[in-house]
Amino acid sequence: MSDSKSTTAPSGSLSGPSFSRPAVDSGRRTWIAITCGVGAVGGAAVAVPFISTLAPSERARAAGAPVQVDISALQPGEKLTVEWRGKPVWIMRRTPQQLASLPALNSQLADPNSERKPAELTPEYARNDWRSIKPEFMVAVGICSHLGCSPSDRFATGAQTSLPADWAGGWFCPCHGSTFDLAGRVFKNKPAPDNLEVPPHMYVSETVLLVGEDQKA
Repeated sequence: MSDSKSTTAPSGSLSGPSFSRPAVDSGRRTWIAITCGVGAVGGAAVAVPFISTLAPSERARAAGAPVQVDISALQPGEKLTVEWRGKPVWIMRRTPQQLASLPALNSQLADPNSERKPAELTPEYARNDWRSIKPEFMVAVGICSHLGCSPSDRFATGAQTSLPADWAGGWFCPCHGSTFDLAGRVFKNKPAPDNLEVPPHMYVSETVLLVGEDQKA
């Protein structure tokens, strides 16, 4: 009975009668697979808290986080729109002529002094003829108080379709015909029951407006 001897291929050669690759232990392979799987799950578990930390800022914006607006480029007679609480907020820079026309309209308006629902619609600092902090700049939510349509700009003066001959400029709601002056005040005998909402707002500088907050911390 003779001893069996294995023969190894010379170094650098892949040929030889007994050349073979080392056997991979099946148990070890299973353990590696399990470890990798656990690592992947762990990675996903770690990622979730980081994603969750981003959620509050999104919720804060949806709940009405203040919006800062640079109004330095806004020219007299122009209007820009920003979003606050999912609503369009109009910021208009009125001309001296437009401001001068506002007091003369009081007798035609349903609520010229903004006395209806003041806590909801008109902050104390906006209960004046121009309904704003600075007469030149109007800030209002661009949603009709009737059924929630967004009124259209009608800044040109004079007779126009669906408007009176003495129209001094303002907004016309295409849904049911309500009209608003350039201070967002509703005219008499219209479907809209109230003036446009004036949101909380304040100036953080001469050219930067903060919509959604009106008290400095």
